[in-house]
Amino acid sequence: MTPSHLRRALTAGLIAALVALAPARAETLDKVTFGTNWVAEAEHGGFFQAVADGTYKKYGLDVTIVPGGPNENNRMLLIAGKIDFFMAANTLMSFDAVTNNVPVVTIAAIFQKDPQVMLTHPDAKVGKIEDLKPLTLFVSKEGMTSYFQWLKSEYGFGEKNVRPYNFNPQPFIANPKSAMQGYVTSEPFAVEKAAGFKPNVLLLADYGFNTYSTLIETRRDIVEKKPDLVQRFVDASMIGWYNYLYRDNSAGNAMIKKLNPEMTDDLLAYSVAKMKEHGIVDSGDSLKNGIGAMSDERYTSFFNKMVKAGVVKADLDFRKSYTLRFVNKGVGVELRPNKP
Repeated sequence: MTPSHLRRALTAGLIAALVALAPARAETLDKVTFGTNWVAEAEHGGFFQAVADGTYKKYGLDVTIVPGGPNENNRMLLIAGKIDFFMAANTLMSFDAVTNNVPVVTIAAIFQKDPQVMLTHPDAKVGKIEDLKPLTLFVSKEGMTSYFQWLKSEYGFGEKNVRPYNFNPQPFIANPKSAMQGYVTSEPFAVEKAAGFKPNVLLLADYGFNTYSTLIETRRDIVEKKPDLVQRFVDASMIGWYNYLYRDNSAGNAMIKKLNPEMTDDLLAYSVAKMKEHGIVDSGDSLKNGIGAMSDERYTSFFNKMVKAGVVKADLDFRKSYTLRFVNKGVGVELRPNKP
């Protein structure tokens, strides 16, 4: 080898070594759109946190969150291929998708407990769910076709005392012998602010209404064609939820307040505290398997209850509504304080 050839070889080797030592060039992020089912609020906090603190980016994702609302239908956008993931309300929506051959599948369950509650006045002698029967019950149209059918089949409730709930707490506040539906994370706060008393709260999940809630759905074709992207979105979302619940969540809350100015600091703090107090997000199977956990046993149990209540048909192939492929991996459990 001539001296010039030797110099070129050494130079080439040096350049190769320097390139190997240099930081890897940032990969192009996969663009992902996630639609929620309501306006921005603490109940969506983990997703906003994962955007705000860069968790999604660490997983190679550029995530845009599209808030829902009374005039939005993000699930239709998912079905139409306009967005990639959607936040479904509960397991009944998943069963309905199978009934109507909608090509979506649940890939994670953020809420281990549905936050649905019944509120009563502090002077009402209500210690258990059966004590609600003599009261006037304010129940929404959606509630009548779902959890109230379970109350009828499981606890013998009747419809005689039911009145329409139009998401206005004033009729409940005015009637001390009434009970009103709500979410444990919001309506008790609103009632206390409006009426000056702290209502009693009965969480239906603690009495056997064991639907999952705040589900992540996607289309079946995305699961089949882009399983790595699905896994990264699920994992990063779970990390976002741990950070939102247990670490500094100010970045996520800032995003929420920007999108929805009605979300005050007091309400956000209240909602997070109630999610933690009642184990809405992190309890049961999630303590071992991680936030987002699901199980065949839990789905089967809820399905059987809904069949008994007449909400779904017994021949429904409910197992088509979900997959355990992307959950139960313990992602993020080390971020929980005092983990078991």
